[in-house]
Amino acid sequence: MPYSKDYIQDKLTKELDLEHIEVVDQSDGCGNKFAVLIVSKEFEGKTLLQRHRLVNSILKEELKEIHAFSQSTLTPEQWKVESEHKNKATQ
Repeated sequence: MPYSKDYIQDKLTKELDLEHIEVVDQSDGCGNKFAVLIVSKEFEGKTLLQRHRLVNSILKEELKEIHAFSQSTLTPEQWKVESEHKNKATQ
């Protein structure tokens, strides 16, 4: 079963206390390749591996069918710093 951008976003939103999420379907609509950016306080104090395992556990069944899944998992503070760097670079 192919998954949609909205499906992935809704599932992660229901399971995590999110401050921001971006889901990009990179598979031209076939639902087999996604990139996500997730900002959550739940990532504070966790290593990158722990964050990814948390997200992977939420999407355990879906990842059996998704061929490629990349994730960027940031704390709100990391997101703020990254956003400021992007803003300075575009000015």
